Amino acid sequence: MSAMLADDELLLTRIVDAPADLVFSMWTDPQHFRHWMGPGKYECRAAEMDVRVGGAYRGMIYVEGDGESWFGGVYREIEPGRRLVFTFKWDGGPSADVESLITLTFAEHAGKTTMTFHQTPFLNVERRDAHVGGWTGAFNKLADYAAQQAKEQTS
Repeated sequence: MSAMLADDELLLTRIVDAPADLVFSMWTDPQHFRHWMGPGKYECRAAEMDVRVGGAYRGMIYVEGDGESWFGGVYREIEPGRRLVFTFKWDGGPSADVESLITLTFAEHAGKTTMTFHQTPFLNVERRDAHVGGWTGAFNKLADYAAQQAKEQTS
């Protein structure tokens, strides 16, 4: 199955070696979220979440040289362990005027979870492409951290 994406859409899929409920909690538990949010050397130094439809979240990633990058949004749909939809907006920078919608789905098979991430719209193709690297780097950290947490839970 394939889908044609518009220039202002981003679609990423990642298989995570952890159950769907745990991968879902990576997005909804501030303690987990702080461990992986942000690509490469970025650290998530702040995360607040009111995880309910209409509830808001806010976070901040930091890296030496670039400083703080704040973002936030509002939860639109929540199906624990299966689906999460929320808005996303940077507080500053070239994408600050664009509020995007992120849709995440989680499908578990044999203890592993396929996480599908869709984000739209972007200001332009360049901003979308810049987010490919950012999200991919963050998802690398998420996958490592979730797998570690899954192993600790089964030990």
